[in-house]
Amino acid sequence: MQKIVILALMGFACAAQAERRPQRERAQTQDGEPGQFDYYAVALSWSPTFCAKRNDPGQCASGRQLGFVLHGLWPQYANGYPQSCSTAPLPAAVRAKYAPLFPSPGLIGHEWPKHGTCSGLEPAAYFELSAKLKGQVNIPPAYRQPGAPVRASNADFVQAFKAANPGLPANALLPFCSDGGRFLQEAHACFDKGGAAQSCGAKEIRRSAKSCGQDSFLMPSVR
Repeated sequence: MQKIVILALMGFACAAQAERRPQRERAQTQDGEPGQFDYYAVALSWSPTFCAKRNDPGQCASGRQLGFVLHGLWPQYANGYPQSCSTAPLPAAVRAKYAPLFPSPGLIGHEWPKHGTCSGLEPAAYFELSAKLKGQVNIPPAYRQPGAPVRASNADFVQAFKAANPGLPANALLPFCSDGGRFLQEAHACFDKGGAAQSCGAKEIRRSAKSCGQDSFLMPSVR
């Protein structure tokens, strides 16, 4: 009888854990409602790192010399982010007009359904805001189109952006690295819903520090 009671208790515990797990996962990425989020993150990919492992003809053709490129404008929660908030379509005319915002023509078709639908904006307004907020981020001269690889520490990287963007709040610009912190992958600049720079969420700050945890990282040169 004692064994039966123990097994039953274990079963209840497993069931409760299984019920809690989806709730935690939803808090990170799921069940978003259009317009219900805390702030925006402008994700700027470092194109040379992307192209070191991928051969996207739209982005990685020799001679393009792309540095930071728009990955997307992402609605964020204070902890996690929503995604795929509706099935609203991306009109062909909007796609054609705003596709040049991105380094590769196909990227706009990914960003709208996953992130744009969570903004609460119509497609044209969402991509217009994407262009506006991207344009508000001044890239430091040393990081625009370096002809040789650049090595930087996390602190040096952030300080360079602060110098190029006076008044930038603390933790409003975060680097993210790949390959165990060896290479810069992208930078995120955070804005409130009114378009003013603000600190990114605590979870993103921790994730940035963890991903770029080495003493320095490398920014491969443009090509």
